[in-house]
Amino acid sequence: MTRIANHDELERAVRQTVAAQPITDIHTHLFSPDFGDLLLWGVDELLTYHYLIAETFRASNVSYDHYWAMTKTEQADLIWKTLFLENSPISESCRGVVTTLNALGLNVESRDLNDYRWYFAETNVHDFIDRVFELANVESVVMTNDPFDPTEQPVWQQERQGDPRFHAALRIDPLLNGYESGMRKTFKAWGYDVTRSLGKKSCKEIRRFLSEWIERMNPKYMAVSLPPEFMYPENSARGRIIERCVLPVSKEYNVPFALMIGVTRAVNPQLRMAGDGMGKADLRSLENLCRENPDNKFLTTLLSRENQHELCVLGRKFPNLMIFGCWWFMNNPSVIEEITRERIELLGLSVIPQHSDARILDQLVYKWSHSREIIADVLVDKYADTLTAGWQVSTDEVKRDVSALFGENFKRFLEA
Repeated sequence: MTRIANHDELERAVRQTVAAQPITDIHTHLFSPDFGDLLLWGVDELLTYHYLIAETFRASNVSYDHYWAMTKTEQADLIWKTLFLENSPISESCRGVVTTLNALGLNVESRDLNDYRWYFAETNVHDFIDRVFELANVESVVMTNDPFDPTEQPVWQQERQGDPRFHAALRIDPLLNGYESGMRKTFKAWGYDVTRSLGKKSCKEIRRFLSEWIERMNPKYMAVSLPPEFMYPENSARGRIIERCVLPVSKEYNVPFALMIGVTRAVNPQLRMAGDGMGKADLRSLENLCRENPDNKFLTTLLSRENQHELCVLGRKFPNLMIFGCWWFMNNPSVIEEITRERIELLGLSVIPQHSDARILDQLVYKWSHSREIIADVLVDKYADTLTAGWQVSTDEVKRDVSALFGENFKRFLEA
């Protein structure tokens, strides 16, 4: 086993290893092609990503009504003109578009949007999936699958045979955040005998629903996005469903419960999907969940930068908590670097440093290209610190560590 003797060898070994390591992307909003139009790809989808929509309203005089009345092509034309031609594309989302087009071999110097459209029009979706996975060096992704979505639900009920690189995650936001406002009636319509009071019979029925969908989907985890004011325990329908339904089923099936906390919906409803905001969470809820349910597994990511240090400290106390990724507004280079350093300094290699959160297939290219570079920077510095302290690592040990960060930690956590 060859030890790395100096900083130059160390940096070269780390960067080569990080670049070569295939990734398991544990949280995306992508779909395999058997879901039809739910799989988003191509330059117009890339340009009308909700981050770029919000930027365009800031940089142009277009009204909300006028924008939403446009076709997808017209929207993409406006965003391209506003953010790429009339302004330099230096935000992270704009840079991501440039990174992706360039990696696909398109001439970004031409700035010819119609030429890019022609490329995608001539490309087969299955070939494009292969190309994107190759460029991003991603071996598999975890989707976000909503059994309450009337477009998605029938695909699962047909016992789908999908691309094995696309794994399922059971999303239960409507159940937890909307039971009293309408989801109870949906359950009744589907043949589940539930009531507003959520007594024993109702909870048994909800557990039956979760069990049926776990058996149908074989999900890697159950997931929910929660507002910053979320508390546990909580005297609400959400609190009772978590305690009496989600946690028992999660434990029974050994399927982790993923909590993504901090989103404030519709801060500006006129922006539609682009209008959600964020807030600082009270992490006593997560502390209570981990302490009171030591045999359950929890995956967690938080939307507020101000929560990140406290989350790391919680991770030190509870081995049933796996911290993952830099979610949504956290997914910017300066924040990714800061949080990755903080996590490794407090938790070593026992984290999942990143997920893409990609909504458009093409985004895998830039999100992982940009994140790999940042994670490599952090690892070079951290290994250099140990080298200065007198500890030499080998190339095999670096490969082991990087493999853990980019996939093995997730796999081991699921199997534990």
